[in-house]
Amino acid sequence: MTPTSRIFSSLHVGNYRLYFTGQLISMAGTWMQAVALAFLVLHLTGSGTQLGLATAIRFLPVLLLSPLGGVVADRVDKRRLIFLTQTLLGALAGLFALLIATGLIRLWSVYLLSLALGCLTAFDNPTRQSFIPEVVPREELANAVTLNSVSINFSRVLGAAAGGAIVAALGFATCFALNAASFAAVVLTLALMRTSRLNPAPPARKEPGQVRAGLRYAAGTPELLVPLVLITVIGTLAWEFQVTLPLIARETFGGDARTYGWMASMMGVGAVVGGLITAYRGNPGRARTLSTAAIGWGVAITAAAVAPTLPLALVAMLFVGYGSISFNAIAKTALQLAAAPEMRGRVMALWTLAWGGSTPIGGPIVGWIGETFGARWSLIAGGVPTILIGLAALPALRAIDRVAANSRDPGVSRPREAPETRQPG
Repeated sequence: MTPTSRIFSSLHVGNYRLYFTGQLISMAGTWMQAVALAFLVLHLTGSGTQLGLATAIRFLPVLLLSPLGGVVADRVDKRRLIFLTQTLLGALAGLFALLIATGLIRLWSVYLLSLALGCLTAFDNPTRQSFIPEVVPREELANAVTLNSVSINFSRVLGAAAGGAIVAALGFATCFALNAASFAAVVLTLALMRTSRLNPAPPARKEPGQVRAGLRYAAGTPELLVPLVLITVIGTLAWEFQVTLPLIARETFGGDARTYGWMASMMGVGAVVGGLITAYRGNPGRARTLSTAAIGWGVAITAAAVAPTLPLALVAMLFVGYGSISFNAIAKTALQLAAAPEMRGRVMALWTLAWGGSTPIGGPIVGWIGETFGARWSLIAGGVPTILIGLAALPALRAIDRVAANSRDPGVSRPREAPETRQPG
C-alpha cells in the first residue's frame, strides 16, 4: 500500500466518501458562522465576559442533554436522525441571517438562538460520531475517525479565513446565510448513501435507566473512564478557542475578525497536517499515546500564549492545531474501539459532554481570566492544566497498556460487553 493509499484508506468505502464530503462542506460553513458569531457578540457588547457567557449558553444544553442524546442515538436509525438535526441546524442559521439582515438582532436573541443551537448539537454530535462505525468496517475505523477530524480542521482553514474576510467585507448576515446553505450538502450525501452497505448497530430497547446504565458502563471501563477524564479537563479549559482567540486577536495584537480568521486558519492548517500524519500512522495501539498527545498539545498552547508577535503566534497556532487533532483523534478512536456497539451512542454522548458540554463552565471562566488578567492568560489557563493532566494520567494509561499486553491480542482494544447484553454464565 502506498503512503497516500494508507492515509486515505477509509475513503475507498463509498458511503464514507459521501459522509466525508458532506461534512467537509457543512463544517466550512459552521466555521464561518463561528467567526461571525464571536465577533457579533463582541460588536454588540465589547465584552470578553459576555463572549464567554454567549459561548456557555450555546453549550449548556450539550452539558445537560448529551446523555439523553446518546440514548436516543442508540435507539433510533442514526442516519435519519442526522437528516433531522442537520436540517434544523440549517434553519437556525437562516434565522440568524434574517434577524441580522433586518436589523432586529439583539443580544437576548443571540442567547436564545444559541440555546436552540446547543439543544440540537446535544443530539446531533453523539449521533454523527457513533454513525461512523456503521459506515466503515472495524479495521478502517481509526482512519475514518482521523480523516473526519481532518475534514473538520480543513474546513476550519477554509471557513475561518473566509468568515473573517466576509464579516469584514460583506457583514455578519452573509456568513450565517452561507452556513445555512451548506447544510444541504449533508442532507444530499446522506440521501445518496447505499443503505444496504451500512452496518447499523442493534437498536437499544427502550428501558428505564439507560442514561445511568451508560454512565455505569463508562465508569466501570478504565479504557473509557481515563480518556473521558482527560477530555473533560482539557475540554473545560483548553478547548475554548472560540473565546480565547478573538480576545488574543483583538486585545493582544490589536486586530479584528480577519486576524482571528488567520489564527483559526493556521490552527486548521496544523490540524490538517497532524491529521494526515495520524491517519498514516493508523491505530496508535498504546493507551499512553493519549497522554503524550495531551502533554505536547499543552506545550503548544502555552507557547502560543507567550508568543511576543503576531507572526510568531501564527506559527505557534500551527502546532496548536497539530496537537488538537492528534489528541482528539486518538481519544475518539480509543472510545469508539473500547465501547460495545449497543453502547456507542451513549459513550460518544459522554465524549460530547466532556468536550463541548464543559464549555458552560470553562467558557465564562476563560473569558473572565482573559478580561481580568489579559488575553494571554486565557490561553495559559488551558495550556498548563493540559500538560499537568497528561502527566497525571500517564500511570493509569500505562496500566491499561499492561492489561492489553497480557490479553490474547496485545495492543488491540476490544469493546467491553455492556452489562445488559451479558449472557448468564
